[in-house]
Amino acid sequence: MGLNTEERQNVVYFTGYEVEHTIAYGMKTLFVVGTPPLEEILQQANRDIDIKQIYFGTSQSFNPKSITHVEYQAWDKVILGCLDEGYWVALDFGVEHIEGVIESGYCEHDKFIPMISVKLPYIKQLNYNATLKLDDRTWGATNPGVWTHHLPSLMSKDKFTYWDQYTQDTTL
Repeated sequence: MGLNTEERQNVVYFTGYEVEHTIAYGMKTLFVVGTPPLEEILQQANRDIDIKQIYFGTSQSFNPKSITHVEYQAWDKVILGCLDEGYWVALDFGVEHIEGVIESGYCEHDKFIPMISVKLPYIKQLNYNATLKLDDRTWGATNPGVWTHHLPSLMSKDKFTYWDQYTQDTTL
């Protein structure tokens, strides 16, 4: 397909195999931009018996204004609806939306895959000592502590997906 992010946002559906190294790696996937009607999503998914996962937030389309905003209701309808139909469901969301995703109840479903996107431009320009800290919103708020990971150890080849691996999708 070879589309950039802006071009991908103009496409509602495309299919392909999951290339990111999640539990759904290699699964035939329906990628969905935004929140089209649930019935339409299921119709697209049911066209191909091999589709096992529905991936929401494609092309960075998940960006509700707030947890209480009406936009969240549309996401709830399509995500929970697809989970109820037995599909694996991934939601690609920016780390700033973590509390809303938790409060949505999606994580209570065994087939839900929270794909937490942390934007780190120029990551390869950081030095060897770079450390990723998984923190809390403030000291002692919700987590038992913090986790630190040596960034180079997280960037192993078996976890890496080249940009050109995203070009094999088919627009619907």
